[in-house]
Amino acid sequence: MARRGADILVETLAAAGIRRIFSLSGNQIMPVYDACLDAGIEIVHTRHENACVFMAEAWAQLTGEVGVALVTAAPGFANAAGAVYSARCSESPVLLLSGDSPLDQDGCGAFQELDQCAVAAPLVKATARPASTAALAEAVMTALQTAASGRPGPVHLALAADVLTAPAEGLVTAPGGASAGTPPTDDALDDLRDRLAAAERPAILTGPALNRTRAGALLRDLEDATGAAVLPLESPRGLKDPALGDLATALREADLIVSLGKQIDFTLAFGAEDRVAPGCPFVVVDAEQAALDRASRNLGARLALALDADPRATAHALTRDRLRDTREAWRHRVAEATAARAARPGGPGITPDLLCDAVQRRISAAPASVTICDGGEFGQWAQALTWADARVINGPSGAIGGGLPQAVAAALARPDATVFALMGDGTAGFHLPEFETAVRAGARFVAVIGNDRVWNAEHQIQLRDYGPDRLIGCDLSGARYDLAAAALGAHGEYVTRPEELDAALDRALASGGPACVNVELEGLPAPAGPGH
Repeated sequence: MARRGADILVETLAAAGIRRIFSLSGNQIMPVYDACLDAGIEIVHTRHENACVFMAEAWAQLTGEVGVALVTAAPGFANAAGAVYSARCSESPVLLLSGDSPLDQDGCGAFQELDQCAVAAPLVKATARPASTAALAEAVMTALQTAASGRPGPVHLALAADVLTAPAEGLVTAPGGASAGTPPTDDALDDLRDRLAAAERPAILTGPALNRTRAGALLRDLEDATGAAVLPLESPRGLKDPALGDLATALREADLIVSLGKQIDFTLAFGAEDRVAPGCPFVVVDAEQAALDRASRNLGARLALALDADPRATAHALTRDRLRDTREAWRHRVAEATAARAARPGGPGITPDLLCDAVQRRISAAPASVTICDGGEFGQWAQALTWADARVINGPSGAIGGGLPQAVAAALARPDATVFALMGDGTAGFHLPEFETAVRAGARFVAVIGNDRVWNAEHQIQLRDYGPDRLIGCDLSGARYDLAAAALGAHGEYVTRPEELDAALDRALASGGPACVNVELEGLPAPAGPGH
C-alpha cells in the first residue's frame, strides 16, 4: 500500500517514542488505525471519547511522556472536550488528535463538519489543522514539544480526512524533546536566592506539574537547598485541601511566599491578605505572561518580584547551592500542620475513614502502589487519608468522573504496582463501561466505590446553605455497581458491614484483573483541617 498522510502521522508518533494511544474508533480516523498496525503502536480502545483523554492524562502524569488520545470528528471531538479542560488545569501534557471532515468540502456542509480549532482554542495550549501531508510531521513534532514544554498541557490537532488518505512521500525524523525551559537571568536568580536566604519562614508553592508524583526528587532537593517549606498544591479546594490538613493556618505565618508555577487564583483565595500570609511578600515565577499578569492583578503591592522564567528550570537552579540552614523548626511546623486531621467521625456503619484505612493497609503492604482519587466528598476523604508511591487526582478543574479511565491507564503505565481507584457512586456512573475496556486491555486495579446514595458534595451544600427541608435533585439509588462491573467482565464485591471489608478487598486484589468493590457508606462531609 502506498504511504498516506496517516502513515506520516503515525510514523512521527512512533519516532517520538509513542507506543500506546487511547482511542475510540470513528469514520474519519480509520486510516490512522490502519497505519498503527505497521508502526507497532497499540490502541487501547475505549467506550467513550472523554475516557480517552482521561486515560491519556493519567498516562502522561505517571510516565512523564505525552499522553495521546485519538477520537473521531465533531461529536467524538465534542465528547472529549470536558476531559481536555481537566488536563489543561492539571497541567498534563496530552496530544488530542481528532478526525475531521475533508478540506476540499469546507463550507459545503460536509458530514460532521465543525470548526474544531475554534472550539478547542480556549481549552488547549495550541490547536492546528494541517493542510497537507507535508505539514503533518512538523505539526505533530511541534504539538508534542508544545504539550511538554513550559507549563505542560493539552495540544490539539484536527486531522482532515483527505489529508490522512492523500499519498505521501518523505522521511520522518525523530522529533526533538521538550525544551528544557529558560531559568531566570543570573541577576534575577541572585535576587531570588537573597530573598530566600533572608527569610525566616519561607514557603515555596508549586502547581500540579511539580507535584510529588511528577517531581518528588526535585522537590526534596529544593527543600534541602533552600530550607523552605515546599508545598505542591493541585486540589480545587486549594488551602482547604483535606490532604493538606491545616496548611492555611501555617501559611499565615510565612514571611516569604515563592510561587514556582502555582497560579495565584481561587485556590489561594486570590492571594487575599486576610486569607494568605498577611503582610507577606510574594515572588512569582512563571513561563506564561498571563499568569504573571494575574498575579499582579490579585496581589498588587504584595508582588515583590515577578520573573518570566520556567518554574522547573528555576527549581533546578535553586538546588545548586545551599542557601542557609535547613530551618528545621519552621519546616516541622508546616509538616505538623499539613498532617493535622479533624477528629474521626466514628459510627456504627462503614464510615469514609474506616474504608480509607482498610485500603491504606493494603497500599502500605504493596511493593509499589498508585492511588487514583476522584473528586466529590468521598474523593476528598481518599485524598486526605490514603497515600501511595504515586497519585493522580481530579486536579484544579474540580471535574469528577475520570477515576475509572485513569485507573486503566495507571495499571498499564505501572503494571507491577498495586493500583487503587477511590471514587463515590456519583463519579462511578460517568464511565462504568470502562470496566469492559480494562478487561480487554488486561488492566489490573481495584476500584473502591463509596456508595452513600447521594451526590454528597452538592447535598452538603444544600444542607449548609438551604437547610434539610430544601433538598432536591441529589439522591441516588443503592445501585449494584459491583454486579454491573461483573457483567462487564470484572470482579465484583458488595460490602454492607465493616466486618466484611477486609476480606472483600483481599478477594478483589487476588482476582488478578479489574475489580469493583461497592461499599455501602455513611454519607459524611469531607474532612477538614482543625483550622477550617
